[in-house]
Formats: sequence, structure tokens, C-alpha cells
Amino acid sequence: MLEVFNLTKRYPVRGGFHTVLDRVDLQVAPGEKVGILGRNGAGKSTLIRLIGGIEAPDSGVIRHGMRVSWPLAFGGSFAGNLSGMDNLRFICRIYHTSIEDKIPFVKDFSELGRYLHEPVRTYSSGMRARLAFALSLIIDFDCYLIDEVIAVGDGRFRERCQYELFEKRADKSYIMVSHHAGYIKAHCETTAVLVDGQLRRFGSVEEGFAHYQAYGSKQ
Repeated sequence: MLEVFNLTKRYPVRGGFHTVLDRVDLQVAPGEKVGILGRNGAGKSTLIRLIGGIEAPDSGVIRHGMRVSWPLAFGGSFAGNLSGMDNLRFICRIYHTSIEDKIPFVKDFSELGRYLHEPVRTYSSGMRARLAFALSLIIDFDCYLIDEVIAVGDGRFRERCQYELFEKRADKSYIMVSHHAGYIKAHCETTAVLVDGQLRRFGSVEEGFAHYQAYGSKQ
């Protein structure tokens, strides 16, 4: 079980602070698919980064009762002076998993060719995202964090991403954040809506979508 209690995050703005997340609670059971709806700027990506350990909350508790991924396609933690291949080796060491058997998959999935042996700092944002996505799939996570940034590359690459996540890993949990209700409807079982820093959970996608239409999409 992934458990989030009283999670609060504020950012400094001119004249004070802006509270993006205000005492947010969230629980995700093994195998559960949760979609989080919210308009652009509502704090969806912030919530994902906090759960994934990319940022620290100002207050609150996150209990990782299962193995949780970093946000898919997030490349902000790469060692820029190292090559993509060296970053692969580094991640495998951190997660105590074998390296050599992961290389063919990363080569094929990232489609980076010779650039896999070049420093990551020379990559475009799309190349970094493809590498990050590939690396996230070589670790056996129990719960995947899926941000809208998943939509990288061309249509064929996005289809491969969909297959890897929603078909090959259909038994895994995931938290998906989006402002596109159709995407949430297609892949999630329950929803939560983020409005004014408050996260409200609903028992079905239809209930959450109705609330989002009434409140969240009109902020």
C-alpha cells in the first residue's frame, strides 16, 4: 500500500507563498489504477514528483509500502556528464539488479542509437525522456507514476509505451495525472480531482469526471 497523509507543498511567490497542495491524503492499493484529474497548474505534477521522491514536501508523510517508480520520462536526475549507458549502469547498481541483460532492451526501446554512448547533457528533451522511460521499465516496480509527459516521441513510440505499461504490466498499480478526462477513463478504475490544492477521491471514474467538469476544469 502506498499512503500519503497531510501532504503540503508551498512555493515562494512575490509577496509570500503559494500553496499548491494543501493537506492532501491518498492511498493506493496493490494493483489499483488511480487517475488524478486537474487543470494545468493545479499541482498534479507536483504531487507525482513528491511521491516519486524528486522533491520534498513542506509537511506530511509518504509511506512507500510498495516499490514506487520515479515519474515516467523524468530525466531531471540524470548525471549529465555521463553517457546514457553509464546512467543505465548507475541505476542498476542503485536497485541491485543485473546490468548486461538490461542493455538490449534499453537500446531497442530508447531508439537512441550511438547517442546512448554520448553524455546525457547533449541530449534533447525528447531524447532524455525516451531514455528515462526505458530505464524506468527495466526495474520491477509495484507502482508506476505516469505524468502527461509520457506523450513523447512519435505515434509508434507512444504505442510501444502504452503496450509496455498497460498490457505487459497490467497487474501493477499506477497513478496517472492528466487534464484529459478521456485518457483517465481509458486506463483508470478510480479517480481523484485536484482543485485549489485539495484532492478529493471518488469511487468511480464517472463520478470523478462529473466533479471535474463541474469544478476542476473551470478554475
